[in-house]
Amino acid sequence: MLLFAGLGNPGAKYADNRHNVGFMAADAIARRHSFSPWSKKFQGLIAEGTLAGEKIILIKPQTFMNLSGQSVGEALRFYKLDASALTVFYDEIDLAAGKVRVKVGGGSGGHNGIRSLDQHVGKDFRRVRIGVGHPGAKEIVHGHVLGDFAKSDREWLDVLLDTIADDAGLLVKGDDNSFMNRVTLALRDKLTPTGDDDRPPKAPKAQSHVRQARPQQPAAKLPETGPMAAMLKKLFGGKG
Repeated sequence: MLLFAGLGNPGAKYADNRHNVGFMAADAIARRHSFSPWSKKFQGLIAEGTLAGEKIILIKPQTFMNLSGQSVGEALRFYKLDASALTVFYDEIDLAAGKVRVKVGGGSGGHNGIRSLDQHVGKDFRRVRIGVGHPGAKEIVHGHVLGDFAKSDREWLDVLLDTIADDAGLLVKGDDNSFMNRVTLALRDKLTPTGDDDRPPKAPKAQSHVRQARPQQPAAKLPETGPMAAMLKKLFGGKG
């Protein structure tokens, strides 16, 4: 048995916040794999199901983000699981929007939900960091994470959540690299990765203004006879 936790804040007011992308990931997994209906337990909402042949308990703490560890810690103790059985999905401002990174252990990176988990369950759990981008200045981080995803974000966010749900079984198997690769491949047509986690995705390359200003030239007429014509026929098999 394993415990998958999605972090967020309870209530409709916060439902579409960037800070709630962990809740969104948990919901996507539950829908895709026909988990049980959500029920109240451990100061949270839980749903049960199976991934890759392993029983999974999904939990969404309802303690508000800063006290997430209370809810998750209670669930781990009830099921007699240690931190190595825990995978946590949460928002990461130090990753560009749409990027996903998975690691075991590490620091909280200033994330209050992870700080609470570190205090209550230890640090040796798997962290699925879901990039929501950085607003550019420390003073506006709070408003950024507690702000809703923009409508334009849904184009990549829906693909991201679907891929997390589709490939969650790879996390069960401990194949974190394949999981990250699947997410990257699924999003490659939506985002142009920069390779720099702290920078936003590059915009599509604009057409050269020189090319835009230059009228399209008619195609050059190919010779029908002579040495040049013979060479072209030889190269292209005599097709006209």
